[in-house]
Amino acid sequence: MELTDKQQQVFDYLMERMDEEGRIPTLRQAAADLGVSHTAVAQLINQLEKKNVLEREGYYGRTVRLYPGTREGRSHGVGRELPIVGRVTAGLPMYAQQEWEGTMVVDSSLFPGDNLFCLRIKGQSMKDAGIFDGDLVVCEPRQYAENGEIVAVLIQGEEATVKRFFRYADHIELRPANDAYQVMCYPFSELLVQGKVVGVIRGRHAEFDGERKER
Repeated sequence: MELTDKQQQVFDYLMERMDEEGRIPTLRQAAADLGVSHTAVAQLINQLEKKNVLEREGYYGRTVRLYPGTREGRSHGVGRELPIVGRVTAGLPMYAQQEWEGTMVVDSSLFPGDNLFCLRIKGQSMKDAGIFDGDLVVCEPRQYAENGEIVAVLIQGEEATVKRFFRYADHIELRPANDAYQVMCYPFSELLVQGKVVGVIRGRHAEFDGERKER
């Protein structure tokens, strides 16, 4: 089915962003880049889906597929939408939608694991590991860690942090990657590993579909 000029513009934009950055942009970012409203982008994407050049799967944890059609030899890009968890809690309740701060679309070929989630970083305690204030870290759910791994940890059932993990006979150390911050030591009973960091989404690319909150 032939696309209108506006539909073709949005489709070409989505393809270019997937090619350049390996991900589908959020509606908010697409609206800003294209100079149109958030609602207009959403309507155009719905129209592209009806014309079978774009496909979305599910309502939560969505994937977005682009079908280039007549573009010879060009493979379609696949985006995957991950929840940005505002507050890490013990176990599966962390995936409840009401705990989300929004969502982030990533390249599913780069992040293929099950039940992945994102956490927004606040502060510079991990800057020497390449994780900066405002970044999003992509985490694979896990309740254990190997020494030296960077993990998301729940402290005393309340506060979530991202640090490098080290286990000793009588305690656990959480080490920052910044000499300006101190190593934190805890007994086993006060910590619960929630996930291993498997990727970082940097700075301006870490905007999401939802209201931004401070953490």
